[in-house]
Amino acid sequence: MVVKRDALEHNIATMAAFTRDHGMLFAPHAKTHMSPEISRRQLEAGAWGLTVATPSQAMTVRGFGVSRIMVANQVVDPTGLDWAAAELAADPSFEFLSFVDSRAGVDLLAERAGARPFPVLVEMGHEGGRAGCRKFSDLLDLAEYVRRADGVELAGVAGYEGALPSANEVRKYLITLQNAVDHLRAQILTVGGSQWFDVVGRELVATQATIILRSGAYVSHDDGYYRERTPFNRIEGSLEPAFEIWAHVLSTPEPDLAIIGMGKRDVPFDEGLPIPRRAGLTVLKTQDQHTIVRGALEVGELVAFGISHPCTAFDKWRVLPLVDADYTVVGTINTHF
Repeated sequence: MVVKRDALEHNIATMAAFTRDHGMLFAPHAKTHMSPEISRRQLEAGAWGLTVATPSQAMTVRGFGVSRIMVANQVVDPTGLDWAAAELAADPSFEFLSFVDSRAGVDLLAERAGARPFPVLVEMGHEGGRAGCRKFSDLLDLAEYVRRADGVELAGVAGYEGALPSANEVRKYLITLQNAVDHLRAQILTVGGSQWFDVVGRELVATQATIILRSGAYVSHDDGYYRERTPFNRIEGSLEPAFEIWAHVLSTPEPDLAIIGMGKRDVPFDEGLPIPRRAGLTVLKTQDQHTIVRGALEVGELVAFGISHPCTAFDKWRVLPLVDADYTVVGTINTHF
């Protein structure tokens, strides 16, 4: 698997411009890549900080030299909380945000707080979604609980709209988040996802809070899941697939059937199969070390594929060649999962 430098840099610049033009701050989700080289490029392009999913990821990106980290989850791991408390105490410039959606979660943070309180974002969820308060009244109640608690302080409101199936449902959800901001007079509202940031940019344009967008998959984009769902299918601009994987034909045991030397350990398969870059080929399925392709191929041929779903592509490789338009290796992308 290789990373195309021009596409990577184009995507980073495109999202940096989008957030800047819409008056938002950007904390791209580093769980997608967990790469110091990509993190550096994102920060140099103007990212406010980085988002992660777990305390261990926070420790890793802190090692990249990142001074603002948002954990887009409720942190309950004592070891992770002790680490964060120590970092906050040791470095007054370090910023660490995390989500809460229950009093139990707040209590866990309060118990592990150090010299500086943990700034938290109360998370509003939605029916059928992931974490987050399901009722607006519960969110307001939780915010008041945070305000009364020692060791934590209310930083704002958090939400995740990426799993909603339509723009109309996203708009309704964003109205709820905006109402939460208004009721709480919150300073920060963070939302994330790579499918609906155009709706976010339109619907939250008048909010008085600072909007922090957390999209992550944009950085490499893809030829499948996000190619079909990117907001740039609806608005001006574009993202380019930065991943390409090359593999040999190992066997052609039947007419128009080829066995390719890559599998589930090399490419994502959870949100769509690899996409052949050559016309006339169809991927039938992937196995541990093989991919079954319908089409005319010869043993020994090298075949190129795009991928579907970047977030389960980076983690399969520790080192990825960074190539220019002529496929000359011009650097490496290292990952730390």
